[in-house]
Amino acid sequence: MTDAAKTMRFDDLVAAIGPLRPGDLQVWIEEAWVAPLREGAAFHFSEMECARVRLICTLHYEYEIETETMPVILSLLDQLYDTRRRLGALTAAVAAQDIAVRDAVLEAAKMRDAAGTGDAE
Repeated sequence: MTDAAKTMRFDDLVAAIGPLRPGDLQVWIEEAWVAPLREGAAFHFSEMECARVRLICTLHYEYEIETETMPVILSLLDQLYDTRRRLGALTAAVAAQDIAVRDAVLEAAKMRDAAGTGDAE
């Protein structure tokens, strides 16, 4: 990866990930499973996209997830990561409140959980 842009070129990514085949990576780009930056004819992968390629490699090569199933799994993982991000933001927002507000929020959450109404509506 380059220090300045923190990106990796297509060929460098293929070389860095043992089982990754260039043709597979090209298909994953075409299927929009990964979204590298495009500079002319060259692809540049951010650190996040490199991690996503590694994940897809694990799912594809090690767990042998079928091509038809991959979009469902990736969509569910994207939803999970988004939920974690949003929960982190909410946690930080609550933590930034004064103690009385934090205590009230925590008490309300406990009551909802105890009543079995903690699920998203």
